[in-house]
Amino acid sequence: MTINQSFEWRDTPYGRALVCGALEPYAPHLFTTREWALGSRAGAADEDWQPVAAALGVDAAHLVRMQQVHGADVVVVRAGDSRRTDGRSAADAAVTNDSSVALAIQTADCVPLLIADRRTGVVAAAHAGWRGLAAGVPGVTIASLARAFGSAPADLVAAVGPSICADRYEVGNEVREQFSAAGFAAAQLARWFVKGARADRWQFDGWQSATDQLESAGLRPDSIHVAGLCTATHADLFCSYRRDGKGAGRIAAAIRRTRR
Repeated sequence: MTINQSFEWRDTPYGRALVCGALEPYAPHLFTTREWALGSRAGAADEDWQPVAAALGVDAAHLVRMQQVHGADVVVVRAGDSRRTDGRSAADAAVTNDSSVALAIQTADCVPLLIADRRTGVVAAAHAGWRGLAAGVPGVTIASLARAFGSAPADLVAAVGPSICADRYEVGNEVREQFSAAGFAAAQLARWFVKGARADRWQFDGWQSATDQLESAGLRPDSIHVAGLCTATHADLFCSYRRDGKGAGRIAAAIRRTRR
């Protein structure tokens, strides 16, 4: 199994987790595996999230989650705001300047993005399936950090966690057409969609799409780190909807602002 050298495995009391070394100095974070309770089934109960919260030093009430709807809406959680999202807010990304909370998303093939601002310490977490990528969720998340907390894209560092790779992600013409309709350039589509073995089918590269969109939003190329681990390929480590169907569990990605 090949892994990007920016990432490394960590053993926790709750199971094995993946950490991005380039992101770690700026924000505690992790990408879980199927060893965690969260990965035991789809639609994990609230108590299944307790290990994720504890691993980042918060209680479950301070773990900000969303009802992920494959869109590009963003939840903004400000320090001192008594409002918390309880998993029912319809959004696919969250940003915060509050070190008392952690942000969390769940995936089972979609791209998980964790982002931190090296200058201010604010953080973001985003869920980006093909629909979210077509909606531009990476760029929308960066814009939300800038608008809410004054983040400059050049100060951001991003980790693209385990998700399905292009070799295992066959899609139809309708998917490519949605990206085209969203206004992405022909050169981008050529990088993200490779003609498949079957007629009218494409192999979609979500890793490249997320990377290109982050760069277009102003991140430096050397500040974007892709784990390069395919959820559909590594059945012993990750949950995969494409591989396992509706019975697939979920893995988590979570991040917390460093106290300053």
